[in-house]
Amino acid sequence: MRTLILIVGLVALGACTPPTPPSPQQVAAKCDAEARAASAPTGEVAVGISSSRGLQSGISIGVTDDFLRGRDPAVVYAECYQRLTGAAPMIPYSPALSR
Repeated sequence: MRTLILIVGLVALGACTPPTPPSPQQVAAKCDAEARAASAPTGEVAVGISSSRGLQSGISIGVTDDFLRGRDPAVVYAECYQRLTGAAPMIPYSPALSR
């Protein structure tokens, strides 16, 4: 019985560990996406065909608050980077460098 309580306690303690910080690549990818969304509307178009449902299509358009307010994508990138890492970006945002 003591062993069970000890195991449950260790599992509960392990669940309390702080989350791991995002990698530099993850931060850059997320902030690039936010900056691109601030520069123009985003969207997707899908077309497909299946034997059971026939022709299917769909469209999705996304507009962010940053785009509507006309915010500079470089500022959006810098604020995102600062929020996620606590430091200023070493390389400023550039649409040409965006992934």
